[in-house]
Amino acid sequence: MTFLVKALSAALMVALAGCTDLKPTQATLDDLKSQVDHLKSMTVSAQAASQAAMSAAHSAQQAAGNAQSTANQALALDKTNQSGIDAINDKTDRMFRKRLAK
Repeated sequence: MTFLVKALSAALMVALAGCTDLKPTQATLDDLKSQVDHLKSMTVSAQAASQAAMSAAHSAQQAAGNAQSTANQALALDKTNQSGIDAINDKTDRMFRKRLAK
């Protein structure tokens, strides 16, 4: 029984001695907590910026698709106009050849 009391007393002394060293450990823990909180807020900000960039990229992609569609329509119109111009030129050339042949 005395051995048990001595062992408990020794454990209590070690625990009390450890309590005096808790202040630096607590300060370190508080510092780590503040760093974690700061990192959490930075992560939230980074996620918001990432979502905004994704949205802007999506809008740019849609604008590029619309521009490509407009360019394709302009090219098709150009081909149609060029065909009409070629037909008018051929008709004019035939008309002058006919007159010159007479």
